Amino acid sequence: MAALPGIWLAGALGASLVAFVLLMLWTRETISLFAGGTSAICIAGGVIVAVRTLLRDAQAGWQRVARDFAEYAGLFSAVCLLGAMASYPIATVNHGFADARLAAIDQALRFNWLAWYGLVAAHPTLQMLGRGVYDSIFLTPAILLGYFAITGRQAEARRFILSFWLAAVLTLALFSLMPAQGPLAFLWRGPVPYMPISALYQAELIPALRLHELHSIDPGQLRGLVCAPSFHAASAALYIAAAWIARPLRWPLIALNGAMLLATPVEGTHYLTDLIAGVLVAMVALAGSGWLSVVVARRTVPVPPLVEAH
Repeated sequence: MAALPGIWLAGALGASLVAFVLLMLWTRETISLFAGGTSAICIAGGVIVAVRTLLRDAQAGWQRVARDFAEYAGLFSAVCLLGAMASYPIATVNHGFADARLAAIDQALRFNWLAWYGLVAAHPTLQMLGRGVYDSIFLTPAILLGYFAITGRQAEARRFILSFWLAAVLTLALFSLMPAQGPLAFLWRGPVPYMPISALYQAELIPALRLHELHSIDPGQLRGLVCAPSFHAASAALYIAAAWIARPLRWPLIALNGAMLLATPVEGTHYLTDLIAGVLVAMVALAGSGWLSVVVARRTVPVPPLVEAH
């Protein structure tokens, strides 16, 4: 498999950055440049760029692995950071909430979110396990990208990152059309017996952003605002697809991400509809990255010279 040109990924990130800046200018929001989270991200980014630059000519051994991992981790982290920050200006300009429609689809699918939440709320063990696997969204890509760097699988790594970027773009585009408060805010009545990781951020922060009560984004304190489609579900599908070709990691990562999907309705405060939409987003992203990989492969295959007939 031919590797996607690095310039393509750099171009995708560059286009994302331009779009993000335009969104911020439109909504008149700013980034907290002097916040602790911003400083930490800048330092981490500087280290990644330094490693990638200093080891750019490495051909083998730990230096090549460090160079490749720095590239993959830098690109992947940039996609995550830009995507999370872009959700804030998008939430500022979208309108209404789609909870009634999403809950109606869940009802048609015979999915009872309140019963699912009640089960978790009544069992601390399920809460602990759910929180752990829900947070593994950050662990799995580190494992996969490390594996790709160690085994020299540049093509697979870049395709994985491109599919993640495509999924983030599609998720944000759909979020602009159907923002939601989440089932905890929309369906639950009375005191909350168990507060999931995602809490009530969608119901609290989106109205505040629309009223321009929040003007500054701290990259170190980002909260999940996207309900539908679920990016955790999209990520799990992408991770499972990547793990399938990483044979030593296949079944452990499939089990881990299957568990993350089970935890997402409660810990992410998502409707089942959100999860289905997230998986569909991942399938489209995989199809798009696969098509681009085929295009690159066709361009890199040498064309044999024509043989003249005698």
